[in-house]
Amino acid sequence: MQINITGHHIDVTEALRSYVTEKLSKLSRHFDHVTNVHVILTVEKQSQKAEATVHVSGSDLFAQHDSEDMYASIDGLVDKLDRQIIKHKEKIGSHRQKSGGVKSMSAEA
Repeated sequence: MQINITGHHIDVTEALRSYVTEKLSKLSRHFDHVTNVHVILTVEKQSQKAEATVHVSGSDLFAQHDSEDMYASIDGLVDKLDRQIIKHKEKIGSHRQKSGGVKSMSAEA
């Protein structure tokens, strides 16, 4: 999994970079086909925003989270991406089960 981290009005320190990498590594335990993640960290007045685009097998997932703390924004972002990846995985699995399940159901009948 390739991770690109960009800062907008913020210097991406090594601590932020390692925190994002550590948190995003959780995504690959649910779904192995995550190939590329682009994270943008932005500071706007009182708001700290983290947004990411994740390229998963065949589609792109996008999430963003705003908070007063950058680390909380990153946590919220990873939680949203985690839910989206699980939903994407279930969607792919349900398509495979339906096509396989229909054949086995008609064979039993």
